[in-house]
Amino acid sequence: MSNTEKNSSTSATARITSLKDMTPEQTADAIKNIARNIRESSYKMREAIKAIRQSGAIDELTEAVREATIAARDTAVEISDTAKDMRERGVIRETIIAAEEVNVAARETAQTVRETVSRRERSELGSTDVTERPAAKTRTRETPTL
Repeated sequence: MSNTEKNSSTSATARITSLKDMTPEQTADAIKNIARNIRESSYKMREAIKAIRQSGAIDELTEAVREATIAARDTAVEISDTAKDMRERGVIRETIIAAEEVNVAARETAQTVRETVSRRERSELGSTDVTERPAAKTRTRETPTL
């Protein structure tokens, strides 16, 4: 913090704490200082806006946002078109059916493993009939409608 900033903030604090003790002349001086600070801040803001505008930063930012928006739109349209095409060709339905078949096969495999483990455990416990095999379960599959 520069000395000017320190003095300014210290004097601002002093002004606030002793405002009720100020004379009319001191009050007028304080108002003049506030007005001067407002003018200086306004000038700095105008200069900053002028520099930003002249640098092309606003135009560049606007163009970048426009390009990003167009790219997002094009991507969304492409994804939508691809999804429609896949649906029309039956790819989505085939994928769902294949996933259901995998699910059924996985369940059957898990059941077979459970049965094998169960037979093995019975065999280890001294069961004499380890060749007994439970009847296979039949599962009906429903074809989804899309």
